[in-house]
Amino acid sequence: MSTPDGPTDLVGMRERNLALVLAEIDRSQPVTRARLAELTGLTKTTVSAQVAALTGLGIVSADDPVPGGRGRPGAPVSVASGPIAGLGLEINVGYLSACVVDLTRQVRIRRTVARAEAGDRPQDAVAALANLARLVTRQARRAGLVLAGTTVAVPGVIDGKLVNAPNLRWDALPAADFLSDAIPSRPLPITVDNEANLAALAELWFGAGPGLGDYVHVSSETGIGAGIVVSGALFRGAHGAAGELGHVIVAPDGPPCRCGGRGCLEQVAGLDALLSVAGIRVPAGANSDAATLGTAVPDRPPGAGAAELVRRLEAGDRRALDAARQAGRGLGVALVAVANLFDPASIVLGGLHAQIAPWTTPHIAAALEAGGGRLRGRSPVLRTSEVADGAVLGAAGEVVARILADPLAVARQERAR
Repeated sequence: MSTPDGPTDLVGMRERNLALVLAEIDRSQPVTRARLAELTGLTKTTVSAQVAALTGLGIVSADDPVPGGRGRPGAPVSVASGPIAGLGLEINVGYLSACVVDLTRQVRIRRTVARAEAGDRPQDAVAALANLARLVTRQARRAGLVLAGTTVAVPGVIDGKLVNAPNLRWDALPAADFLSDAIPSRPLPITVDNEANLAALAELWFGAGPGLGDYVHVSSETGIGAGIVVSGALFRGAHGAAGELGHVIVAPDGPPCRCGGRGCLEQVAGLDALLSVAGIRVPAGANSDAATLGTAVPDRPPGAGAAELVRRLEAGDRRALDAARQAGRGLGVALVAVANLFDPASIVLGGLHAQIAPWTTPHIAAALEAGGGRLRGRSPVLRTSEVADGAVLGAAGEVVARILADPLAVARQERAR
């Protein structure tokens, strides 16, 4: 006679075995059932049952049999490229982005549109994001994809359900509630995360992350943030606010910041600060996607300021070089503190600072070497990210990661609806 907990334990064991088999398929694909049994320690019968269940869920698919060895040729299995996919959304200063990634982590749809910055209420921004989500959802449906979940990247600190995003002028906003009401429903709940954290995860899933060791990823658009990855997992801190690099004070007597402090790194090395020093004024411009989606005319086209800054740096413009020198030195001060506190193996520059890295990294590297390099024995390896649009890509990847970690989650949510 079984104990009262017996059936529950049996269900839990099946779910764990399913996740174990899927994790190994994801890691070793294409892989035969016999090899999966060796890698997982499960019996061939159990592995075959799990593979059949995953195939029924549309999460894995069988490849052509591979001849060789004795007996019937084995048919390898791999994670399926469809129909299940994840939707990533990003709301940032001056633009909105959307990205659809399938379970093989291939980008299937990517779209960025401009948005107004001045006078934009949170409700208006979320409504524009919902319009973009609906547009991309229709594109995904036409491509034969089923969006199982949505993660939204925002440039702010997330405390429970509340988001504090000074650059968006959001103060303790219940963003998840706004988004859940506005964005088309999914089997999996909508989640909201910090854009720098998601950009760091994008480096792990789509970039050089697996070979970086423990690393700090610097994310920079208008503001500056950092994601900290330790042993292949994101370090969030006690309250989820780890990595607010942009609000590390690097110039105590510097200009005031929207966060309430003075001399924050964003005021020295953020996009607006660099454009000001470089003397770059970006003209207003409309965007065809923005007009289609019914958003207001943007203050500037997405990326226009950064593109002009890079153009002037390549031309050797004195003021642009002064801006890059200021950014490099400011980042150097902040990253010395990061290196001494966390001792990462690598520091990765993403976003804006990946684009201007040729002009800033000499200053950053010199600061890292002078600011405690002898104490640590070596300075972190300084690298430039090759992952474009990391935050929205990481947002879509987070949905994929949720599905791969718990493949029955979609089915459970569908039954609960």
